[in-house]
Amino acid sequence: MARLRSLEELERLREEILKGRDPSRPFIAVNTRSACGLAAGSEEVAEGLREEMEKRGVEGKVELRRTGCNGFCQMEPVVTVYPSEVFYVNVKPEDVPELVEGMEKGKVVERLLFQDPLTGQRIERAPDLPFYRHQRKILLHLNGRIDPTRIEDYLAEGGYRALARALFQMSPEQVLEEVKKSGLRGRGGGGFPTGRKWETTRNAPGEPKYVIVNCDEGDPGAFMDRSLMEGNPHSVLEGLIIGAYAIGSHQGYIYVREEYPLAVQNVSIALEQAREHGLLGEDILGSGFDFDVEIHRGAGAFVSGESSALMTAIEGRVGEPRPKYIHTAVKGIHDKPSCLNNVETWANVPLIILNGAEWFRSLGTPGSPGTKIFSLVGKVNYTGLVEVPMGMTLRDIIFKVGGGIREGKRFKAVQTGGPSGGVIPEQHLDTPVDFDELTRLGSMMGSGGMIVMDEDTCMVDVARFYIHFLLEESCGKCIPCREGLRVLDRILTDLCAGKGREGDLRLLEEITEVMSKASLCALGTTAVNPVLSTMRYFRSEYEAHLRGECPARVCKALTAYHINPDRCQGCLLCLRNCPSGAIRGEREVVHVIEQERCTRCGICYATCPFGAVEKLSPPVVPEARYGVRVKKEGRK
Repeated sequence: MARLRSLEELERLREEILKGRDPSRPFIAVNTRSACGLAAGSEEVAEGLREEMEKRGVEGKVELRRTGCNGFCQMEPVVTVYPSEVFYVNVKPEDVPELVEGMEKGKVVERLLFQDPLTGQRIERAPDLPFYRHQRKILLHLNGRIDPTRIEDYLAEGGYRALARALFQMSPEQVLEEVKKSGLRGRGGGGFPTGRKWETTRNAPGEPKYVIVNCDEGDPGAFMDRSLMEGNPHSVLEGLIIGAYAIGSHQGYIYVREEYPLAVQNVSIALEQAREHGLLGEDILGSGFDFDVEIHRGAGAFVSGESSALMTAIEGRVGEPRPKYIHTAVKGIHDKPSCLNNVETWANVPLIILNGAEWFRSLGTPGSPGTKIFSLVGKVNYTGLVEVPMGMTLRDIIFKVGGGIREGKRFKAVQTGGPSGGVIPEQHLDTPVDFDELTRLGSMMGSGGMIVMDEDTCMVDVARFYIHFLLEESCGKCIPCREGLRVLDRILTDLCAGKGREGDLRLLEEITEVMSKASLCALGTTAVNPVLSTMRYFRSEYEAHLRGECPARVCKALTAYHINPDRCQGCLLCLRNCPSGAIRGEREVVHVIEQERCTRCGICYATCPFGAVEKLSPPVVPEARYGVRVKKEGRK
């Protein structure tokens, strides 16, 4: 492929690509370019489709397209037929012949359609699914539609048109002003205004200036950046080039965590294709603007998501934060002005340049314009990647997009913002989701993790989990974070083990106050949020743990298992599965758990099909007598 040396050549190439495509020709999209699809077996499904289409001689009539994640990860492998958008879920290789035959005959395979668990109805088209119906996809629109390893697919959808507009119709100052007017805020943490950060870097003295994509994303349960980088890397690259043009940078970095090999693979292909087409490197599209990008693979440290630690890692040193007497926008990599934004922020830039700041501001709220991608996971019916306008309430995200709580259980809290975020209880479900509202509630937007919790969740244990994670991930450079997390971890572990002491809650409050004010970087200052938010909204659970009780019956040391004699059917299942031999019983004889031998692993509770195993607080476990016959009328 010869390098494109002008805007006219780019548009001619786009026209050639579109001329070679029949818009009426259907194509089948299978997610083999993202981790969720591959883990579910989508590659086997795609290969089965290819072989079956070849065998039936329909490969010339229907295109098989390998795409990225469409968002509904729990339904993978997913097969979508375009342009009708017929949506097949949990497809197995053995389903392929029936699926291809249905396409030939123009019939839909009913049994492979999504079935709404509330109505029992089979839903044919993707836009009609409850999971998609309430979303507004602008960033994820092409995920699941294009092959991220083929630049032709991106160009056919208008890709790099925003870059051409910026280079040939706008000055760097005009690009910067458009981003400022859009109100775009950084999607990776505290929501700092993107245009202001760009302007600071542009005006800072010193050359060269650097622009960086932050794809570190170390939050448990978060995969927004990964899915964008896997499914549509050219959108991120296009935004980065536009940002570099506005700032006056000629060198960029994409920082990707080591655990994202597929993202690295897809973005490496995108970089190579962009260079071959003259969209990267010297004299981009004949505009006179030079810019290139290098990939840096992170070592997987959570702290490296912090800007100064990330830049230290790019320099080849240990990823540790440094005091920000001077911001990294002024002195970053090698003490030169460096602008860092996360994946989602950069992907918004081409949309703003192409559609205008006013269009972007028409989405979301006045203080937080645009949309936000969340990874919606936890005890919710529909899990996956969702994109909604800023300002949608937590209730709508969880109960409309997410389909409510599993097994009809009661909602308890939602944790947002990753380990540095906080929990939000039921009374605040009608809060509109934006940067400022979440901060007001004691949580944060973060990069977009959203973990839903039900009535069976212990909030003290939740705080303990996140504090332990942060303790392991802290670089240990500053005393407030290093020692504060260590003491917090010890206190919360003791509380969950029934070893809490008078004064523990006061000590938790004192330590979190010191950490929030004296820690070196944002890891330490925000690490207090899980503790503060759970104590703020669920203090009674902390007090119960001090009394040796776990209201949710999650903490092993504060939970005992008892077999209800009125429900036990003497089926032997719990006895056979107990790893410690703590259960006595015979067929049709009520089983008994010997408390002194029970390790409280919960296997009996999970395996009993009759709900006979109950969770109780240790002091109130009824005395069990062996040898009682099961009640015949209670048998199933």
